[in-house]
Amino acid sequence: MELGRLEYLQALVTEFQVTDSTEAKEQVLANLANFAYDPKNYEYLRQLQVPDLFLDMLTEDNETLVEFAMGGLCNLCLDKSNKDYILEASGVEPIINCLSSSNEETVMSAVTTLMYLTTPQSCQQTTPLPVVECMLRFSLSASRRLSNLATVFLEDYCTPLQVEEAKNLSKHTAVGIPLPKD
Repeated sequence: MELGRLEYLQALVTEFQVTDSTEAKEQVLANLANFAYDPKNYEYLRQLQVPDLFLDMLTEDNETLVEFAMGGLCNLCLDKSNKDYILEASGVEPIINCLSSSNEETVMSAVTTLMYLTTPQSCQQTTPLPVVECMLRFSLSASRRLSNLATVFLEDYCTPLQVEEAKNLSKHTAVGIPLPKD
Protein backbone atom coordinates (compact mmCIF):
# COMPACT_ATOMS: atom_id res chain seq x y z
CA MET A 1 0.00 0.00 0.00
CA GLU A 2 2.84 2.42 0.84
CA LEU A 3 4.30 2.13 -2.66
CA GLY A 4 0.87 2.98 -4.04
CA ARG A 5 0.80 6.14 -1.93
CA LEU A 6 4.08 7.42 -3.38
CA GLU A 7 2.99 6.57 -6.92
CA TYR A 8 -0.34 8.34 -6.42
CA LEU A 9 1.34 11.47 -5.06
CA GLN A 10 3.84 11.34 -7.95
CA ALA A 11 0.93 11.18 -10.40
CA LEU A 12 -0.62 14.28 -8.80
CA VAL A 13 2.64 16.22 -9.00
CA THR A 14 3.10 15.17 -12.63
CA GLU A 15 -0.47 16.16 -13.49
CA PHE A 16 0.09 19.55 -11.88
CA GLN A 17 3.26 20.08 -13.94
CA VAL A 18 1.85 19.01 -17.30
CA THR A 19 -1.69 20.35 -17.29
CA ASP A 20 -2.53 23.68 -18.88
CA SER A 21 -5.93 23.83 -17.21
CA THR A 22 -6.09 26.34 -14.35
CA GLU A 23 -9.02 24.44 -12.87
CA ALA A 24 -7.07 21.16 -12.91
CA LYS A 25 -4.04 22.87 -11.30
CA GLU A 26 -6.27 24.23 -8.53
CA GLN A 27 -7.84 20.81 -7.96
CA VAL A 28 -4.48 19.02 -7.83
CA LEU A 29 -2.96 21.64 -5.52
CA ALA A 30 -5.98 21.32 -3.20
CA ASN A 31 -5.45 17.55 -3.13
CA LEU A 32 -1.73 17.91 -2.40
CA ALA A 33 -2.50 20.38 0.40
CA ASN A 34 -4.91 17.85 1.90
CA PHE A 35 -2.31 15.07 1.66
CA ALA A 36 0.16 17.38 3.42
CA TYR A 37 -2.08 17.07 6.49
CA ASP A 38 -1.13 13.41 7.03
CA PRO A 39 2.30 12.74 8.64
CA LYS A 40 2.46 9.46 6.68
CA ASN A 41 2.89 11.56 3.53
CA TYR A 42 5.61 13.95 4.74
CA GLU A 43 8.56 11.90 3.53
CA TYR A 44 6.94 11.23 0.12
CA LEU A 45 6.03 14.89 -0.32
CA ARG A 46 9.62 15.91 0.45
CA GLN A 47 10.89 13.32 -2.04
CA LEU A 48 8.60 14.80 -4.67
CA GLN A 49 9.67 18.37 -3.79
CA VAL A 50 6.14 19.41 -2.93
CA PRO A 51 7.33 21.96 -0.32
CA ASP A 52 9.12 23.75 -3.20
CA LEU A 53 6.00 23.53 -5.34
CA PHE A 54 3.94 25.12 -2.54
CA LEU A 55 6.56 27.86 -2.02
CA ASP A 56 6.66 28.56 -5.77
CA MET A 57 2.88 28.93 -5.90
CA LEU A 58 2.87 31.66 -3.23
CA THR A 59 3.91 34.22 -5.84
CA GLU A 60 1.24 33.28 -8.41
CA ASP A 61 -1.41 35.78 -9.50
CA ASN A 62 -4.10 33.13 -9.10
CA GLU A 63 -5.44 33.66 -5.56
CA THR A 64 -6.85 30.12 -5.38
CA LEU A 65 -3.45 28.56 -6.11
CA VAL A 66 -1.90 30.81 -3.45
CA GLU A 67 -4.59 29.82 -0.92
CA PHE A 68 -4.09 26.07 -1.46
CA ALA A 69 -0.29 26.37 -1.48
CA MET A 70 -0.37 28.36 1.77
CA GLY A 71 -2.69 25.75 3.29
CA GLY A 72 -0.35 22.98 2.16
CA LEU A 73 2.67 24.69 3.74
CA CYS A 74 0.68 25.22 6.92
CA ASN A 75 -0.04 21.49 7.05
CA LEU A 76 3.55 20.50 6.24
CA CYS A 77 5.35 22.67 8.76
CA LEU A 78 4.10 20.74 11.77
CA ASP A 79 6.90 18.30 10.89
CA LYS A 80 10.39 19.31 12.07
CA SER A 81 12.12 18.29 8.82
CA ASN A 82 9.60 20.25 6.76
CA LYS A 83 9.84 23.24 9.13
CA ASP A 84 13.64 23.24 8.84
CA TYR A 85 13.42 22.89 5.07
CA ILE A 86 10.99 25.83 4.70
CA LEU A 87 13.18 28.02 6.93
CA GLU A 88 16.36 27.08 5.05
CA ALA A 89 14.70 27.52 1.64
CA SER A 90 14.01 31.21 2.41
CA GLY A 91 10.32 30.35 2.70
CA VAL A 92 9.49 32.89 5.40
CA GLU A 93 9.51 35.95 3.15
CA PRO A 94 6.92 34.66 0.64
CA ILE A 95 4.79 33.49 3.59
CA ILE A 96 4.98 36.97 5.14
CA ASN A 97 4.00 38.43 1.76
CA CYS A 98 0.80 36.35 1.93
CA LEU A 99 -0.27 38.41 4.95
CA SER A 100 -1.29 41.11 2.47
CA SER A 101 -3.61 38.76 0.57
CA SER A 102 -7.23 39.83 0.18
CA ASN A 103 -8.23 36.19 0.80
CA GLU A 104 -8.86 35.61 4.50
CA GLU A 105 -8.11 31.85 4.28
CA THR A 106 -4.69 32.62 2.80
CA VAL A 107 -3.99 35.13 5.58
CA MET A 108 -5.16 32.70 8.29
CA SER A 109 -2.89 29.98 6.92
CA ALA A 110 0.02 32.43 6.64
CA VAL A 111 -0.35 33.55 10.27
CA THR A 112 -0.67 29.95 11.46
CA THR A 113 2.35 28.89 9.38
CA LEU A 114 4.45 31.68 10.88
CA MET A 115 3.42 30.45 14.32
CA TYR A 116 4.44 26.87 13.47
CA LEU A 117 7.75 28.07 12.00
CA THR A 118 8.66 30.19 15.03
CA THR A 119 11.44 28.73 17.17
CA PRO A 120 14.01 30.49 19.36
CA GLN A 121 16.35 30.25 16.34
CA SER A 122 13.87 31.48 13.72
CA CYS A 123 11.94 34.15 15.65
CA GLN A 124 13.97 36.98 14.10
CA GLN A 125 12.78 35.76 10.70
CA THR A 126 9.15 35.10 11.66
CA THR A 127 8.43 38.04 13.97
CA PRO A 128 10.15 41.11 12.49
CA LEU A 129 8.66 44.51 13.32
CA PRO A 130 6.48 44.79 10.16
CA VAL A 131 4.89 41.40 10.97
CA VAL A 132 4.22 42.41 14.59
CA GLU A 133 2.71 45.66 13.34
CA CYS A 134 0.56 43.71 10.90
CA MET A 135 -0.62 41.41 13.72
CA LEU A 136 -1.61 44.46 15.74
CA ARG A 137 -3.81 45.59 12.84
CA PHE A 138 -5.21 42.07 12.39
CA SER A 139 -6.03 41.95 16.11
CA LEU A 140 -8.47 44.82 15.41
CA SER A 141 -10.08 43.04 12.44
CA ALA A 142 -13.85 42.64 12.28
CA SER A 143 -13.19 38.95 11.55
CA ARG A 144 -13.23 37.13 14.90
CA ARG A 145 -11.09 34.31 13.52
CA LEU A 146 -8.40 36.68 12.30
CA SER A 147 -8.44 38.96 15.35
CA ASN A 148 -8.24 35.97 17.73
CA LEU A 149 -5.41 34.34 15.78
CA ALA A 150 -3.45 37.61 15.59
CA THR A 151 -3.94 38.14 19.33
CA VAL A 152 -2.55 34.65 20.04
CA PHE A 153 0.40 35.43 17.74
CA LEU A 154 1.13 38.67 19.63
CA GLU A 155 0.77 37.07 23.06
CA ASP A 156 2.57 33.78 22.42
CA TYR A 157 5.16 34.52 19.73
CA CYS A 158 6.19 38.14 20.31
CA THR A 159 7.91 39.77 23.25
CA PRO A 160 6.16 42.63 25.07
CA LEU A 161 9.00 44.86 23.82
CA GLN A 162 8.32 43.90 20.18
CA VAL A 163 4.60 44.66 20.62
CA GLU A 164 5.36 48.02 22.27
CA GLU A 165 7.82 48.93 19.53
CA ALA A 166 5.25 48.04 16.83
CA LYS A 167 2.57 50.10 18.61
CA ASN A 168 4.87 53.11 18.72
CA LEU A 169 5.83 52.66 15.09
CA SER A 170 2.22 52.38 13.91
CA LYS A 171 1.41 55.69 15.59
CA HIS A 172 3.82 57.38 13.21
CA THR A 173 2.94 55.72 9.94
CA ALA A 174 -0.12 55.11 7.79
CA VAL A 175 1.67 52.63 5.54
CA GLY A 176 0.96 48.98 6.12
CA ILE A 177 -0.48 45.70 5.08
CA PRO A 178 -4.22 46.03 4.42
CA LEU A 179 -6.80 43.88 6.16
CA PRO A 180 -8.12 41.01 4.05
CA LYS A 181 -11.61 41.36 2.62
CA ASP A 182 -14.24 38.97 3.97
